[in-house]
Amino acid sequence: MSEWVYRPGELAENGWESVVDDRIDGWKHTGLRIAELDGTAVELSAGDVERMLVPLAGTFAVTYREPDAPESVQPLRGRDSVFDGPTDVLYLGTQTAATISGHGRIGVAEAPAGEYRPAAYLAADEVPVELRGAGRSSRQVHNFGVPGALDAVKLIVCEVITPAENWSSYPPHKHDENRPGSETRLEEIYYFETAVSRGVTAAPQAEPFALFATYASDERPISIGERVGSGDIALVPHGYHGPAVAAPGYDLYYLNVMAGPDADRSWLISDDPAHGWVRQTWEGQEFDPRLPYLRTQTATATAAPTATAPSTPTTPTPERASQ
Repeated sequence: MSEWVYRPGELAENGWESVVDDRIDGWKHTGLRIAELDGTAVELSAGDVERMLVPLAGTFAVTYREPDAPESVQPLRGRDSVFDGPTDVLYLGTQTAATISGHGRIGVAEAPAGEYRPAAYLAADEVPVELRGAGRSSRQVHNFGVPGALDAVKLIVCEVITPAENWSSYPPHKHDENRPGSETRLEEIYYFETAVSRGVTAAPQAEPFALFATYASDERPISIGERVGSGDIALVPHGYHGPAVAAPGYDLYYLNVMAGPDADRSWLISDDPAHGWVRQTWEGQEFDPRLPYLRTQTATATAAPTATAPSTPTTPTPERASQ
């Protein structure tokens, strides 16, 4: 197994199933916490860190206190699973302590930051939903924590749904150099979930999985070629990353957390020149008719209203074209 891939429980700490932070050697700009709650609660201490709270499944209440402000409570309406469309999310700025309670699974994206931004709540029906790519590179992106959708200091967060047999994070790309106007330095976390493809019911012994790859872009060595499943986490400190491939029969979800040392909070990438040409082949291809994945009729989570997604592919922007 790659030194940059962690399985559920390997980073457990104080009620959290996984905690990624700067205690991992070579990691310093991003963090992630994953918790499974059953009417219980987890704490987030105040500090020089900004956060985005993302319900993965279930519903939650967040009690938080910003600097020089009274205590606030924000409900987060959930979803049955990460494959049921967008969810409510909550941004908390630096020096904000919080308690998360509820039932279900939640992720907390983090980034060290030296400035304060006020808390921001985004309801599920306000989350920008983008359909990206074409053909077998079709995927669905929820852009709730990217520049233009969220005012943050360093943190960039989104989530991606890739139907069975499709490829995402493709073509392979990197963001490990500071090249003004064309590339920014960003660490990246991938948190994965996998499930039997939507609509399939006869798979009692299924073990959903996907494949994920990362490889070197310069003299710094890195090599990830892993089978991943629900709860697994991959860290990308540098190098070309992708593809993330959904195996036949199994849908793939991942939560992306990014931040870096550059002053400019931008998501600027460079394709691997050996594979960037693939984008041209998307022209004229039909978009995967299975997307968008929104809330199903049978979903029982207290509910986020369904978001409206485009019915045709959205032209990828240079900043976010490969997720």
